[in-house]
Amino acid sequence: METPGSQSSLHRANLERVVRAVRRSGALTQAEIARSTGLSAATVSNIVRELKDNGTVEVTPTSSGGRRARSVSLSGDAGIVVGVDFGHTHLRVAVGNLAHRVLAEEAEPLDVDASAAQGLERAEYLVKTLIAATGIDPGKIVGVGLGVPGPIDESGVLGSTAILPGWAGTNPRDELAARLDVPVHVDNDANLGALGELVWGAGRGAADLAYIKVASGVGAGLVINGQIYRGPGGTAGEIGHITLDESGPVCRCGNRGCLETFTAHRYVLPLLHSAHGPDLTAPRMVRLARDGDAGCRRVIADVGRHIGSGVASLCNLLNPSRVVLGGDLAEAGELVLAPIRESVGRYAIPSAARQLEVVPGALGGRAEVLGALALVLSEMGDSSLLDGVPAADAPGRA
Repeated sequence: METPGSQSSLHRANLERVVRAVRRSGALTQAEIARSTGLSAATVSNIVRELKDNGTVEVTPTSSGGRRARSVSLSGDAGIVVGVDFGHTHLRVAVGNLAHRVLAEEAEPLDVDASAAQGLERAEYLVKTLIAATGIDPGKIVGVGLGVPGPIDESGVLGSTAILPGWAGTNPRDELAARLDVPVHVDNDANLGALGELVWGAGRGAADLAYIKVASGVGAGLVINGQIYRGPGGTAGEIGHITLDESGPVCRCGNRGCLETFTAHRYVLPLLHSAHGPDLTAPRMVRLARDGDAGCRRVIADVGRHIGSGVASLCNLLNPSRVVLGGDLAEAGELVLAPIRESVGRYAIPSAARQLEVVPGALGGRAEVLGALALVLSEMGDSSLLDGVPAADAPGRA
């Protein structure tokens, strides 16, 4: 057993710091590892060499700032993570490794609202099918990230039955864990979208951001100091229930005039039914707007202004440096982003508005499933990755 404060325990702690930094970022140069861990360049070089010799990390040539460098990532066979994303009308599954490489991915339409058992059964089938197709040993799965469109409490129970009526009283985390016999981590879709964009997309490099998703509901994933903020009850980021008009439409939450009632697809698309029929979808509305349809452009601009009001409130409260717009609306580009910025400029504290960057998501519909992969990567421990690394007792090693 290592004695706390001993040379070997210090070395072990430094090993874990390096592995943790690489695991969270996917790939880092040795200089980036030194900056993020606070370790000296010489110590990082020695640790990376040791981890490479033991097969824990892979080192490949790269460049940084025009100079040659070495990129460090976890070994491709160190473990496998799985992401499962339930939307209201789809199921998407992805398989990746600890080096942040997506190995397989598949999506299919699914009426998720109808039945939790049906949805989880289909998720189990897709996970096992993708694992088999990649030829990966199922024993290498270190965890599964699960995303659902609703608030999750600490016990893993879905909070609001108004969002997924067919899932009332279920614990999707525990049920999927029992089906797959691996640890499952669960979160709501907005938080996973934030994680996905933070690790792989438009949120990279931002320590404080909000990911806004507008779909059947409206939610925000909040990143503060590089970490998802969920709140004690898991409901942080429910931006869709900010009141815009106390005399407005009744929301599914029971209040009137929530932001959601002016922006969510279920409220917005009927405004265009007379011109485009009852089968109009959000992606088609966006395509029509981009092609110049005046009605669709007006509706999207109005939605943007309302979203901007909610974003302004976030700016005044949390002062994020970046807002990432996800979901179908992000494809509208400046047609929706410009009105968001206009409202932020009008309603946010001027200093907060000046510091804020409003950008479209880079991952599209994949943000949540990639965020589910990132959730597992952020929750897993590092000790198991160092099981094959011997303790260092030699004097002078750190």
